[in-house]
Amino acid sequence: MAKEENAVILDFLPYGYPLENKRMPMAQAIGTIGLTLLQLVPRRGERFEVGEVVYIGDGKREKVQYILGRCPREKLTEAAKREMEEFVKNAVEKDEQKFVKFFNEAQAINTRLHQFELLPGLGKKHTRAILAARKEKDFESFDDIKKRIPNIPSPEKLIEKRIMEELTEIQRHNLFIL
Repeated sequence: MAKEENAVILDFLPYGYPLENKRMPMAQAIGTIGLTLLQLVPRRGERFEVGEVVYIGDGKREKVQYILGRCPREKLTEAAKREMEEFVKNAVEKDEQKFVKFFNEAQAINTRLHQFELLPGLGKKHTRAILAARKEKDFESFDDIKKRIPNIPSPEKLIEKRIMEELTEIQRHNLFIL
């Protein structure tokens, strides 16, 4: 499991969470590798901008004093959720080959459930069609998947929805986040 080196700021709370007594500034952020939700505390006098990429690795951090820990799903602000949707959309678009590889390599979780069935909108029928098509030849792109599987919803949208579900709700099986 790779360690997060950078995070994208989803929301900056200069006075902390409104309903808590601690008045320290903090940011809600998402790791760029494992899509880990984090709470970051800035160095004294520093401010974060939404969408800014900050270094959170082991070396000297310019703007981050320390990582407070994982950001609980229930503490995500509405602004952070909106920003997270945009981040996820861009991440799926940018790293298309990683997600096409998922379609080429996904396995059964148990005898009754396949990883494909965890994607919103896919059931047994689509799973059988995907498995049959990839036996012939590996998928090369999202467009290739759409061409070869009849009536499949947009693969990138399926992945985006699943990632958002994994980030905002507790899931029994996570496919894309650590």
